Amino acid sequence: MITLDSLEPLFIFEMANNHMGSLEHGLTIIREFSKVSGEFPFTFGFKLQYRQLDTFIHPDYKSRMDYKYVKRFSETRLTPDQYKTIRDEMKACGFVAICTPFDEESVDLIEEHDFDIIKVASCSFTDWPLLERIARSDKPVIASTAGVAIQDIDKVVSFLEHRKKDFALMHCVARYPTPADGLQLNQIDLLHSRYPKIRVGYSTHEAPSEMDSVKVAVAKGAVIFEKHVGVAANGFGLNDYSAGPEQACGWLSSAKAAFAMCGVLGKRAECSEQELSSLRSLQRGLFARRACKKGDRIAHEAVFAAIPTLDGHVTANDLSKYSELFATEDIEQNGPLLASNTSLQNVREDVYKIVQEVKGLLIKSGVTIPSRVELEISHHYGIDRFYEYGLTMLTVVNRMYCKKLIALLPGQKHPTQYHKQKEETFHVLYGEVDIELDGVVKRLKTGETATVERDVHHFFGSTTGAVIEEISSTHFANDSFYLDPSIMSNGNRKTLLTYWID
Repeated sequence: MITLDSLEPLFIFEMANNHMGSLEHGLTIIREFSKVSGEFPFTFGFKLQYRQLDTFIHPDYKSRMDYKYVKRFSETRLTPDQYKTIRDEMKACGFVAICTPFDEESVDLIEEHDFDIIKVASCSFTDWPLLERIARSDKPVIASTAGVAIQDIDKVVSFLEHRKKDFALMHCVARYPTPADGLQLNQIDLLHSRYPKIRVGYSTHEAPSEMDSVKVAVAKGAVIFEKHVGVAANGFGLNDYSAGPEQACGWLSSAKAAFAMCGVLGKRAECSEQELSSLRSLQRGLFARRACKKGDRIAHEAVFAAIPTLDGHVTANDLSKYSELFATEDIEQNGPLLASNTSLQNVREDVYKIVQEVKGLLIKSGVTIPSRVELEISHHYGIDRFYEYGLTMLTVVNRMYCKKLIALLPGQKHPTQYHKQKEETFHVLYGEVDIELDGVVKRLKTGETATVERDVHHFFGSTTGAVIEEISSTHFANDSFYLDPSIMSNGNRKTLLTYWID
């Protein structure tokens, strides 16, 4: 079973009635366009139109040649067997076989002839009896939308989606031929934005000499293309909107060039080595602001960025709040930081894991979190020891009064510290907390509180995991003093996240 996604991009040659009622001429058209399609790296389909003229035309009008379409369809009539022969030639030449039915009996014949895809003409887009019959078929559907109100497109899309049909929409303008200023190619964007999960194509009726519109359609993300085609031979000519083999070749060449210019669709393009090299030569390399010893952690403020960028240089683009630098060799002041003398560790995944675990703890605790509150991850001895020593904190308000929420994961401890300006009270909202105040240990259960006065050394942790509400006087950035001097000298012990809740 053919699926539409397996055919992209699909180019459809629409024969319509250009076979002129001649089986041999219809076969000639297919064979001539088979030569054209072989030159291009696309999937190609050929399309017929089926009408059961004995019932399609009202009995009182069958002989009325003064009606344009009665005359056109009557004079180009083929038998079902002749249509089947043309369909078989399509498949023999490697084309996907496509057919447009204009009545329910024609859908029966499409199934009997085993076409691959059913095409819905714009004039039939809201022909509900016909759509009901098409929907019962197991074949993919491509539907043109010329002149259809957006509300009606909504209805048909909903109809086909509820029936789990594999289908695509085609932007189309029903003017024959369509002038350049009437192509309305922005409608492709509208269909994409309104129906983002549905493939969108472009069915053309412009003059065969028009080669630019297909480029625009490609650039707008169309993946199915349809053009009326024919061959001026055997005494038959072409109408103003049907392309001959040479014109179709030019149309396809324009499309091929457009695909090459547009590149990949739906994902970020891979950069060439030449492009990457060019960009890297314009990036600033990192240099040591002061000498570093082997094994030192290199703080972000201990480096500066400048050109030129050397081979193997660590650049400013490599540095972020999630990255940590370590010297693997001695580095002189003003010396370059290279891949050969440093180790660069990215802790983004570690941070993401922490955020997910903290979210889980907060959800389990039932504590409501204000929207867009900043999350502070404290990792006093580095993020690799966060689960041993660390916490996460959310500052709800910090004025003359301050409220914070502190989350301790199971087994986490906060190193001993004290404050000179701030006085605080811990209120345990969830779990149990062991707190030590000037050497005296106390276990706080959910609902219990403890006050930490100024200059009191305090150490706390939780074996179960806990959420603490901290209520205090104003918090000052330089008012936390740790007894371990290595923490005080660690200028990178916090990671701040603003967008973490979603």
